[in-house]
Amino acid sequence: MQIRARFAPSFVHVAAAACVLTALSAACAGPRPPDQAIAATLGEMPSPAGPDSAMPQLAVEPGGRVLASWLEKHAEGGHRFRFAAFEGSGWSAPVTIAEGDRFFANWADVPSIAALADGTLAAHWLERSGPDTYAYDVKVRMSRDGGRTWSAAVSPHRDGTQTEHGFVSMYDHPGGGLGLIWLDGRDFAEHAGHGMEGMQAEMSLRATSFDGDTPRPEVLVDGRVCECCPTTAAPVTGGIVIAYRDRSPEEVRNIAVARLIDGVWSEPAHVYDDNWQIPGCPVNGPALDTDGAARVALVWFTAPGEEAHVRVAFSSDGGATFGDPIAVDEGAPLGRVDNVLLPDGSALVSWIEQVDQGADWRVRQVAPDGTRGPSVRIAALTATRASGHPRMMRAGDTLTFAWTDAGDVPQVRTARARLEQP
Repeated sequence: MQIRARFAPSFVHVAAAACVLTALSAACAGPRPPDQAIAATLGEMPSPAGPDSAMPQLAVEPGGRVLASWLEKHAEGGHRFRFAAFEGSGWSAPVTIAEGDRFFANWADVPSIAALADGTLAAHWLERSGPDTYAYDVKVRMSRDGGRTWSAAVSPHRDGTQTEHGFVSMYDHPGGGLGLIWLDGRDFAEHAGHGMEGMQAEMSLRATSFDGDTPRPEVLVDGRVCECCPTTAAPVTGGIVIAYRDRSPEEVRNIAVARLIDGVWSEPAHVYDDNWQIPGCPVNGPALDTDGAARVALVWFTAPGEEAHVRVAFSSDGGATFGDPIAVDEGAPLGRVDNVLLPDGSALVSWIEQVDQGADWRVRQVAPDGTRGPSVRIAALTATRASGHPRMMRAGDTLTFAWTDAGDVPQVRTARARLEQP
């Protein structure tokens, strides 16, 4: 049986714009490497997403244009998977990538869009494949004209089982075209699904790449992983580094990394031994960002002994090795992490922190030497699943933020902040 999230906070409203502006400016004025100063301003902008929208994701095109994607309920029933681009001073009109009544809409396992180096846009979403709650497939479409038209939908996996396939991370494949990883539950088809009699089944981590619009054969990266934690992937010199939550036979769920270098996947390795032993999936995956070469920042949530932590570790060799983890949180984190690598090699880390009246979405600048800026609230939340995962992305000297305001009618909200380099 899969045990799903116990750490599930939610947004209810964003802090007032003036408070956010003051707070984030203060964060960037905190301790930092002496050769780098960051001043940031933040302002909310009209969202491209309509009412009943959620599950935002962000991507950046090679030219620096930011894309936002989300899922929204259709007025006539079902869902629409949509995206918009930030152009000039605002978001473009939304474009529908896919729509229908077979979407698997889940607060943690969300659709996304990716911008490849050759100008191709790739999008993925999840579609039900059978009557079981967790029977769904990954679907992928490509666009080579900026999103005006899209290819036919295909699945990167070919097992044909009515089991769970999701938690996708897409990336530029080093050989060209789209690459992606996903969690794959095909083994459950051989072990009576997700019932107690199927406890011998394993969730695996698999990868493939595309030749144009056609998926190549799949590769098994790890045969036993945590069942429902999001994955993450980013480019490094010679290939790709990925991170995910592993799962030992003793139910210890450390964060692991693997690298695709010169076309070969490395053996997975744990970043740090958190020794978090938990009998069910916490639905709290890692997030990494890179400079595209050697520098990597990796952030994750863990809770060994019921003591919750958000930690970040840095690598200077493309994710082959990592330094000691650095504490990020204020003592009561709920996870849902993200991070962006800044030009000076520090990381701006975001997470959700529990507070007396609910929860906050917070950010903190952390340097590889352990120097930390102050923790600053971006938005006030409540602790339910409806908020999903807030996101942030850097394009040049600009940060973009996206989150779900989980009010009476949920809606994706967005904001931008400019990094002023001295």
